[in-house]
Amino acid sequence: MKLFVGLDVSLEKTAICVINEHGKIVREAQAASEPEALTRWMRELDGTIAAIGLEAGPLSQWLHRGLTEAGLDVVLMETRQVKGALKAMPIKTDRRDAEGIARLLHLGWFRPVHCKSVSAQEVRAVLGARKAVQQGFIALEMSLRGLLRNFGLKVDAISRGRFEQRIRELVAGNPMLLAATGPLLRARSFLRQELAGLERRVRQLAQDDPVCHRLMSMPGVGAVVALTYRSAVDDPSRFTSSKKEGPWVGLTPSRNQSGERDVSGGITKAGDVSLRRALCQAATVMMHRGRSTWLRTWVAQIARRRGAKRAMVALARRIGVILHRMWMDDTAFRSDLVVPHAA
Repeated sequence: MKLFVGLDVSLEKTAICVINEHGKIVREAQAASEPEALTRWMRELDGTIAAIGLEAGPLSQWLHRGLTEAGLDVVLMETRQVKGALKAMPIKTDRRDAEGIARLLHLGWFRPVHCKSVSAQEVRAVLGARKAVQQGFIALEMSLRGLLRNFGLKVDAISRGRFEQRIRELVAGNPMLLAATGPLLRARSFLRQELAGLERRVRQLAQDDPVCHRLMSMPGVGAVVALTYRSAVDDPSRFTSSKKEGPWVGLTPSRNQSGERDVSGGITKAGDVSLRRALCQAATVMMHRGRSTWLRTWVAQIARRRGAKRAMVALARRIGVILHRMWMDDTAFRSDLVVPHAA
C-alpha cells in the first residue's frame, strides 16, 4: 500500500498525517521537529512511503536534508501555493494543515522547491547578517537625526566619516543631549566596525569563488549581488532554459483572465525576495552609472518608450537570464556585442 505523508512543521512539534493511495487517512500523530524523531516514526509505518511533503520554511531545509540522508523520498512544497490551498479550510489547525499537505501530495497539485546546499545556506547567513547590521546602523543614524530635530538641530547631508563629529558639535554644551546621544553614538561606532568586517568578508567570499568572479564581470554586479545570485540559484542546471529565471524570481507580469476579462498586472513578486531586490539594484546601477554597453543601450531604448520603472524591471529580468547563461557556459560578460533590437 502506497502512503503519502504530510508534515506541518513548527518549532517544537510537527503534525503528521498519513493517507493511502485511495485518499483515506491511515494515521495521524505528532512528533518532535527533529530529523531523527521523524525518521523513527516513518520507519514504524506499515506500507510503502511514496512521498513525504512539507511546506518550505525556516526548519524545512534542515529537516529535508536529514530525512533525505535517511533514505526517505521528501519533497519541499512551494509556500504560496500550499497556503492558497489550505485557505479553503474553514477551521485551521496544525492537524488539518498536515492533512491538507498530504492530500496535495497525493493529488500531485504542488510545485517542488529546490533544497539549497549547506554552502549556499551559509553564504545566505553571512549576507543576512550583513543586512541586519546595516539596517541597525542606518536606524541608529535616523534616530539621532530625529532626536536632534526636535530641538531645531539639523544634521543635514554629511558623510558617514564626519557624522559622529557633526552630532557632537550640535549637542556640545547641553548635558542632557550629551547623555542621550552618547550611547547611540557608541552603538553606531560598534555597528560600523562590524559592518566593515562583514563587508570585507563578503568581498573576500566573492573573490575566492570562481563563479562569482565571473558574474562580477557584468557592469552593475558587485560582490553582494553575485553572492546573492549564486546562493539563491545554487544549482543552475535545475533550469532547463535561462529564460525561466524571470518567472522564477517573480519579475514577469501577472495575469488575471476570466471569460471576457483579461488583465495584465504588475510583476508577480514570486520567489526569492532578496534575489529580486539584488537584480533590481544591479539594473538601477547599470542604468545610471558605469560604462556604456550594448545592454545599457538596449534598456535606454525601452525607457524612452515604456518609462524608467518598466525598463528597470525588464533589465533586472534580463540580467538574471544573462547571469544564468554566463554560469552555464562558463563565460564572462561581453560588452562588444551588437545592440539587439528592443522589442
